[in-house]
Amino acid sequence: MTTKRALITGVTGQDGAYLSQLLLAKGYEVHGLLRRSASADVVNSRLTWLGIADKVILHDGNLTDLSGLIRTLTEVRPAEIYNLAAQSFVKSSWQQPLLTGTVTGLGAGNVLEATRIAAPEARFYQASSSEMYGLIQEPVQSEKTPFYPRSPYAVAKLYAHWMTVNYRESFGLHASSGILFNHESPLRGIEFVTRKITDGVARIKLGLQKEIALGNMDAKRDWGHARDYVKAMWLMLQQDKPDDYVVATGRTVSVRDFCTLAFGHVGLKMEDHVVIDPRYMRPAEVEVLLGNPAKAQKALGWVAETTLEQLVAEMVEADLARLKQHTHL
Repeated sequence: MTTKRALITGVTGQDGAYLSQLLLAKGYEVHGLLRRSASADVVNSRLTWLGIADKVILHDGNLTDLSGLIRTLTEVRPAEIYNLAAQSFVKSSWQQPLLTGTVTGLGAGNVLEATRIAAPEARFYQASSSEMYGLIQEPVQSEKTPFYPRSPYAVAKLYAHWMTVNYRESFGLHASSGILFNHESPLRGIEFVTRKITDGVARIKLGLQKEIALGNMDAKRDWGHARDYVKAMWLMLQQDKPDDYVVATGRTVSVRDFCTLAFGHVGLKMEDHVVIDPRYMRPAEVEVLLGNPAKAQKALGWVAETTLEQLVAEMVEADLARLKQHTHL
């Protein structure tokens, strides 16, 4: 029996690392596309944290370079392609709207085109985002809820999402999109609010700082664990027919609630340590996101396994451990 091969773009990100871990456990040969932007020890930190850095085969590449993508697909000949790469920080997308459009939007089009040309038999996964719902048109968002993106990032993701649908319908590609609601973990980038909170809580607990500056405390999100969500990605590509699925917990809480949980985990009170800084407010806010995962549950048998309380505790503990290691406390 030949080993199944998968290619993951964005392999060194949070989702790419957990997906690599999942696929390796299932016996896959895992290949990853690596954008040369920093030294290898920085780039590999998440794969190293999971203990799999030496098991993933990395290829130089960039979503903006179609020729390189075609060359990589021709060489790897993957059975499954997961497009997770993007300029994925919403706040940066207002500062760099055209870069975000080029990488997050057109970049996905490049991966689809490379797949059509060089690996048409491969099954393709596109990382779509709950940010596409933006100014929500329904209180609970499903696959049928109209989109209303509120950031350059969300607009770019919407282009990528519809291109995936178009390639599925035009060229018969087995191409599916996961509309993933917010998913976090100890591997989340420090620039994202959840990790900023848990890292800050750990620093305050260890006496390394006194406060955290945050923006809109009333924004509500449907937060799950990335480790759970990558299972849904894999399940989508195991189906006979490609389709689009909302991946969410079905529970929404505010940034304030997340803070309260994180501080409470180490016996502190949020009110004593959080300050509001207007710099962290978005030009156009997405106030509430709440996903309906019923279709994924019915068709894929997928459910979120980690509670928000477990997720927050895991993230705070990981940040405490990291800081103790680096500061020798």
